[in-house]
Amino acid sequence: MTPQKIGVVITTYNQPKWLKNVLFGYEAQRHNNFTVIIADDGSGQPTRDVIEFFQARGKLTIQHVWHEDRGFQKCQILNKAIAQTDCDYLIFTDGDCVPEPDFISIHQSLAEPGYFLSGGYVKLTTPVSEAITEADIASGVIFNIDWLKKAGQPSNHKLWKLIKNKTIKAVLNAVTPTKATWNGMNSSTWTSDIKACNGFNEDMQYGGLDRELGERLYNHGLKGKQVRYSVNCLHLDHPRAYDNPETWKKNYAIRNEVKRTGRFWAENGIVKKNN
Repeated sequence: MTPQKIGVVITTYNQPKWLKNVLFGYEAQRHNNFTVIIADDGSGQPTRDVIEFFQARGKLTIQHVWHEDRGFQKCQILNKAIAQTDCDYLIFTDGDCVPEPDFISIHQSLAEPGYFLSGGYVKLTTPVSEAITEADIASGVIFNIDWLKKAGQPSNHKLWKLIKNKTIKAVLNAVTPTKATWNGMNSSTWTSDIKACNGFNEDMQYGGLDRELGERLYNHGLKGKQVRYSVNCLHLDHPRAYDNPETWKKNYAIRNEVKRTGRFWAENGIVKKNN
C-alpha cells in the first residue's frame, strides 16, 4: 500500500521571507505529484503575496487555509487543513523548513500502513539562514555538508543527517538512541489515522503540541518509524515570541494525562463535542 495523493501541510505565521525559500524548495522536488497545503495561522498580506506569487508561477498545486489572527492557534489551523483535504497521506512541516530535493519521494517510499515517519532536520544559524538564495535552493547545494561549513555552519555530528550514503543512513537510523517521535518539522502518516485520533489537541499551545499527537497515535496502535537520517530539511533560524514557560507547563500536564490514560482521541480536536 502506497500513498495515492500526498499533501504537504506547511504551517506559517508572518514569515514571508522564509516561506518563500521553503516553497522554492518544493518547486525543486524531484517528485512533483503532491499538493502544498499552507496552514496559515493568521498571517498578513505579505504572506498572501508570497503564496500568490507561487500560484502564478504554476509549478506547485497550492491550497491556502487561513483564519483570522487571534494569537497562537496552530492546532486550530492544522485541524482545518486536515478536515478539508482529500489527500490520503500527509507530510507535516513548517514554513521555515527547506526540504531536500528527495523529501517527497522518500516519504512516499517509506510510508507503511500502521506507521508514522519521524524525519530529521538540521537547524541552521541565523547568518547561514540569511545567506541562502533561490539559486542555492534550486541547485540543492545547501544540502552539501562542505557548502554549509564554508557558509559558516558549525561542524558537528548533527550534519551527519546530510550524508549521502544510504547504507550509513540506515545504520544511523537503527543505532540512534532518539525515539521515533512526531515532530512538526518533518513527520508523516495516513490522513485516516490522524482523523481517527481527532487531529491535533486544540487545548495545546506552543511547546510539545506535535509530540502530543504522536503520543496519541502510539496509543491508537501506530508505531513510529525512525528515519531522521533518511529524510531531512534545513530549519531556518528566527525568534519565537510565543515561547513561554507557562504554556510549556500546561502542555506537559496534558501530555502526562495522555500517557497516564492511554487515550488517543482529542476531545477538543477536529470534531467538537457539540457537533
